[in-house]
Amino acid sequence: MEFIENADPLLRLLWYIALPVSLIFIIQSILTFVGVDHDHDVSLDGPMDVFTFRNLINFLIGFSWTGISFYETIENKTILIGVAMLAGSAFVYLFFLIIAQFIKLEEDNTFNIYDTLHATASVYLRIPGNREGRGKIQVSVKGTVHELDAITEAAEIQTGSTVRIVHIENTSLVLVEKI
Repeated sequence: MEFIENADPLLRLLWYIALPVSLIFIIQSILTFVGVDHDHDVSLDGPMDVFTFRNLINFLIGFSWTGISFYETIENKTILIGVAMLAGSAFVYLFFLIIAQFIKLEEDNTFNIYDTLHATASVYLRIPGNREGRGKIQVSVKGTVHELDAITEAAEIQTGSTVRIVHIENTSLVLVEKI
């Protein structure tokens, strides 16, 4: 650490920012990958916030390491700070792009009975004919099997038969026909 103490004040400041921020970034990354991350700065349902602790860390990582990297190359310190600020802002923007890609991966698996319309299903419990009673069917929607009450206008449909859902009667009852 002697090289930091003998460095110019600006370079020393950049190192004093870079080292702890890098450690915090590594800890945040490990916690995120392990699944212990409790940073509620980014909600998948709402807009992404700009002023968060995570974005501060991302900005400071880009700012400090760019400043250190170009310290010897860029003579004018004002330009160096400007370039470092642009790099820090680019890190935050890159984080937003990554989060936007994760949001695209989000899937809503909430069951909606209207998604079953015209789907094929298997009769689980016999369905009495002519709307005289209810039977049960099993239908797969979005990779999940659901059990629904079913009626038919045709003749009785036996257990194990394949049917098509032709009408939604209400939120828990469907009208089916044998295929």
